[in-house]
Amino acid sequence: MVLWSLSCWASLGGDIASVQADATGMQASVKTTQTPAYTLHEMQSATGTTVREFVSSSGTVFAVAWKGASPPNLKQLLGSQFEQYQQAMKSSSGRAGRGPVTIQLPNLVVQLAGHMGNYSGRAYIPDKVPAGTSLESIR
Repeated sequence: MVLWSLSCWASLGGDIASVQADATGMQASVKTTQTPAYTLHEMQSATGTTVREFVSSSGTVFAVAWKGASPPNLKQLLGSQFEQYQQAMKSSSGRAGRGPVTIQLPNLVVQLAGHMGNYSGRAYIPDKVPAGTSLESIR
């Protein structure tokens, strides 16, 4: 079995500088799509997991989304936002532990879903999302 790690992905709130390094480190194919509000860098690993990094015109990664057979390393994907996420998860310790999870904080939204073999999610910084960008496009 091939194991895949997101140890080199750009982190939420970080800059665009590491996008190419991410693709190289993952030996991933990259598709870049320019929209009026942002640039989408879609990377697909050899195992089929896809990570999308949404980069504003200022060069900031304002959102990340993923879909694949294994869950990503959220500590790496969320970067400096991970501690907030972790605290919010601890605060919601009464939840059943199954089903979709949504963490909604003033400066961080994380949505997780999936089951063995099919994981997906997204995270974004609300005040960094470019004007006119639909939250539905972050997937």
